[in-house]
Amino acid sequence: MVNNRIKIICKNNQQEISVPIGTTISEAQLLLQVQTNSPIIGALANNKPVGLHMGLYNNKTIEFIEQNSSIGKRIYVRSLVFLLYKAIQDTFPNAQFRVEYAISNGYYCTIEIDHQRISLEQLKIIKDRAIQLVEENLPFDLYYEPRQRSIQRFEQKSLHEVSQLLRYKKSYYTYYYKLGETYDFYADVLVPSTKYLHNFDICPYFDGFLLRVPKKNNAEQLEEITQQRKTYDIYKEHVKWCNIIGMNSITDLNALNKEQRSSLIKVAEALHEKKIAKIAEQIIEKGSVRMVLIAGPSSSGKTTTSKRLSIQLAASGIKPRTLSLDNYYLTHDKTPKDEFGELDFESLYALDLPLLNKQLQQLIAGETIIPPVFNFKTEQREEGKPMQLKENEILIMEGIHGLNPELTASIDDGLKFKIYASALTSLSLNDRNWISASDTRLLRRIIRDYKYRNYPADKTIDRWPSVRRGEDKWIFPFQENADAMFNSSLLFELASIKRQAEPILNEVAQDSDSYPEAKRLLHLLEFVVGIPYNEIPQTSLLREFLGGSGFHY
Repeated sequence: MVNNRIKIICKNNQQEISVPIGTTISEAQLLLQVQTNSPIIGALANNKPVGLHMGLYNNKTIEFIEQNSSIGKRIYVRSLVFLLYKAIQDTFPNAQFRVEYAISNGYYCTIEIDHQRISLEQLKIIKDRAIQLVEENLPFDLYYEPRQRSIQRFEQKSLHEVSQLLRYKKSYYTYYYKLGETYDFYADVLVPSTKYLHNFDICPYFDGFLLRVPKKNNAEQLEEITQQRKTYDIYKEHVKWCNIIGMNSITDLNALNKEQRSSLIKVAEALHEKKIAKIAEQIIEKGSVRMVLIAGPSSSGKTTTSKRLSIQLAASGIKPRTLSLDNYYLTHDKTPKDEFGELDFESLYALDLPLLNKQLQQLIAGETIIPPVFNFKTEQREEGKPMQLKENEILIMEGIHGLNPELTASIDDGLKFKIYASALTSLSLNDRNWISASDTRLLRRIIRDYKYRNYPADKTIDRWPSVRRGEDKWIFPFQENADAMFNSSLLFELASIKRQAEPILNEVAQDSDSYPEAKRLLHLLEFVVGIPYNEIPQTSLLREFLGGSGFHY
């Protein structure tokens, strides 16, 4: 800092400039003349997400955030939710607005008055008001003040869900946003003003509404709606169960005493077992099944699901045999690469399909095979133990590609039963701060990779975008092919993950590219009260990631 000036290093174009103290990030953007493929809606200042309105008072390294990036999309969507909340408050102040979860390339939400879904006419009034707010170019004003004062402010505004949430923050100060005369709290940075939010839609979707957002690769076009009836039904069942037991938010979970928490864990685990038992019954009723395929995205608990399903089948007199698709990975020198030149482990063609189909045909024919075993430490395939499938046995095979017809193209469909497993949760911080299902899976994977694969958190986080691209390409398009769906999420999950995840995430250095994501996850966990590790049953699916499982992996 010289003569009341500071230095700004821009990671986007590697430029370095000197600016007066107090220069805003948006002003620095103009001076740096950063060129991007989509609108700039935020920035990372020393790897911490900030709004474009923020003033700069020390030397900083700045990276401008594009709308089509993963961080940019979160900023856009959260800002859009506040816009919609403001429009609802302006038009129907008594309406209850809740964002539940991501589905069909959008976000499922409910808007109700006296527990009744609003009409199409009322929806149009809300949408017209939101469009008007965009045209008015209102600023999203950020306020930073002592946490206790913020709690009092939200109590006075009768926003009790927000004040309750803020009670779990440990920091002395906290922040909140104001749009016009409407106050709210959001766990992410927001765009500077409503003019940034010109592209959106909200339309009826089953029993609620779908908030449509811009495409990842084209900010001027909206994502296309995909039909996901089976996924919606699983979510609907989960939401209904949450409503019955009165568990819809993290604050509900945090408020439980030890006895209530113990009861919730037992009930949640029993529900898992009940669902798996029902799937076992469906398999038996079909009669012709020789192979069960369990698919799902990364860290959805497919392995434990297969083991618990095996027990249920065995209890019905059917002997299960298991085969993991992970063991059919090609060695890295034969693994295909993605469009970024990175090894694409999520690709179907990262598997040895000819060997897999040959051995499956042999097994169904009653022949003995010697399946491979992939050693993730040496990144090489090793020889497994001989295996044979007898008449009273069913093969259970789990892996991310289980529902892709090309995986087992040589096997008749009548011999298969397909299961889709994923952690689908509607638990939220509050009505307008939902928890992404992918976040719970990422936290599971961070812990598992750290404990069992010797991967630090930054390595797992760095690889996660590639994993998500692979899921979009290889898994999600086939999920509606499932004969049954299993929701592997548990209501107490974040509370049980917290104590293991936090120290792992805190190891990520601030100059690491994965630091913003690590801090975001830590910020999420900040609102969660942890539960003792020993309260989780050994048969719990979470033990696959946390350790101490009664199953052998």
